[in-house]
Amino acid sequence: MSTSRLVLLMLLLNVITVAGGVGVSYWLLKPGSATGVAEEARPAEPSHYEFFPVDKIIVSVRGEGREHYFVLDLVLQAEASDKPKDFTQAEPIVRNSVVAYLSSLAFNELRSMQIGELQQRLEVVLFEDFASKNAVVPFKHVLVNKLLVQ
Repeated sequence: MSTSRLVLLMLLLNVITVAGGVGVSYWLLKPGSATGVAEEARPAEPSHYEFFPVDKIIVSVRGEGREHYFVLDLVLQAEASDKPKDFTQAEPIVRNSVVAYLSSLAFNELRSMQIGELQQRLEVVLFEDFASKNAVVPFKHVLVNKLLVQ
């Protein structure tokens, strides 16, 4: 084979490779592709919730040389339904669980905790406590509405 034919063949292979790469990239990144990389977002149907406040949970926490106090206002979030949920039966369990859990933590640990992490930990503790008491959990999420540290 002559050098000119070899160069022409290499050029043709490079053009085919680049064109194939562009075609595959377009196919993978186009809207509505099977991979879902750039899939159009469908608007979700809005959810309706019920909220029940659990106000002024006061927790004494041990710290370095003195006691500290945390005051929490929680909100229990549940799916809205035709039949309203009775949160009043759940409030004593929620208060007891939160106080028992938070009073076992050190002040520095509790103070350095982010709100999101605190909410997740409280949810886990509450769900476990309700399960241990064979009680129905009338809510899906625990939201920290107010946090005061002294």
